[in-house]
Amino acid sequence: MRNPLVAIACAGLLAACGSQPPAPDWQSNARGALERFTSAYFQGDARVEAVEFENARTALAATGQPGLVARAELTRCAVAVASLVLDRCDGFEALRADAPAAELAYADYLAGHVTPAEVLLLPDQHRAVASGREDPAAVQTIANPLSRLVAAGVLFRMGRASPQIVAIAVETASQQGWRRPLLAWLGVQAQRAEAGGRREEAERIRRRIELVSGQH
Repeated sequence: MRNPLVAIACAGLLAACGSQPPAPDWQSNARGALERFTSAYFQGDARVEAVEFENARTALAATGQPGLVARAELTRCAVAVASLVLDRCDGFEALRADAPAAELAYADYLAGHVTPAEVLLLPDQHRAVASGREDPAAVQTIANPLSRLVAAGVLFRMGRASPQIVAIAVETASQQGWRRPLLAWLGVQAQRAEAGGRREEAERIRRRIELVSGQH
């Protein structure tokens, strides 16, 4: 998925140069609401998260274009996968019958069962992982932090997240200050350390979890 900040910048330049008419209000309203939704979700602010997503969905639904609403629902599913909340993407499934092919491919990718034919319909940064590459480089080289976390979450869903990939996800969430996914991925690290009998490592990770949670 494209970086929304780039889209905002491009829209601003076009409007300033007068080469195109100003973007309709629904575009800026939906984009801003989705950005605020994502930020609230990653910080664990359920109230703001719910309000902002509904604002975005309402703005997009006003266009009568199922593909746009489907894309918003996929944004919600993507941030969930990035945070290891692996529930069924019900909001998108309700729109599946009218969703464009690219949205269908991304939904299947998030669910962990994208087909070879759908891989080419995915955003470039996700194609390596979708094609079956699970080495850390396939994730680490994804420039966008959210896309990197999503790719790690997809691999985790499929049971293919190596310790190196989990470490990449932890570092990514930490660098961005995204509390919710950081706690989720630290939890995976702690569980694996405990299962492997690495008690000191597990205790160190648990202390970090307490720090992020505000319990320390």
